[in-house]
Amino acid sequence: MALSAPSTNPEFLIAQETSAEQIFHTFTAETAWQLGNALRERILRLPDGQRKPSLISITLTGGAPHHVVFQSVTESGTIPDNENWVRRKRNTVLRWGISSWAMRQKTVSGLAAGASADEIEAAFVKKYAVPSANGGAVAGEYAIHGGGYPIRVHGVDGVIGVVVVSGLKQEDDHQVVAETIQQVIAQQVK
Repeated sequence: MALSAPSTNPEFLIAQETSAEQIFHTFTAETAWQLGNALRERILRLPDGQRKPSLISITLTGGAPHHVVFQSVTESGTIPDNENWVRRKRNTVLRWGISSWAMRQKTVSGLAAGASADEIEAAFVKKYAVPSANGGAVAGEYAIHGGGYPIRVHGVDGVIGVVVVSGLKQEDDHQVVAETIQQVIAQQVK
């Protein structure tokens, strides 16, 4: 079954990410296992036009390095660079508290229609990147490509973890996580 297209409205995306359908009642190692396996199965069922080998990573916050509670590839064909994308998308979610796709849409919303990928990245660096110790931008530490998604739990302020998918088209990386989180949460209620 194909994924639907995600919204490109940053306000809608942020409202969706903080809605009851996207906030876990609890989140344990068992929850991470269920979510990770549900993501892997969902990606493997995508039609040929959307399916690609992907890396799924779920981490909890509160330590350095982050506590990885689930990580798996969907099938052969991922590359070491997928891990770099996971790290950068995770950093974006942890820094700004919203999905990496929502962060991209916030950046795009301030640009003229039809902005190139390079223009979008440059606008992000100019507006949000933190200077490094030597004064340069550390844009390489963040990615505003879909796939990084905050994990929230009822009754807990802030983001308690991050789920990242890397390997599909960026809008599909985002949408598979958003749809699967909603399904896993709906099962928690039953």
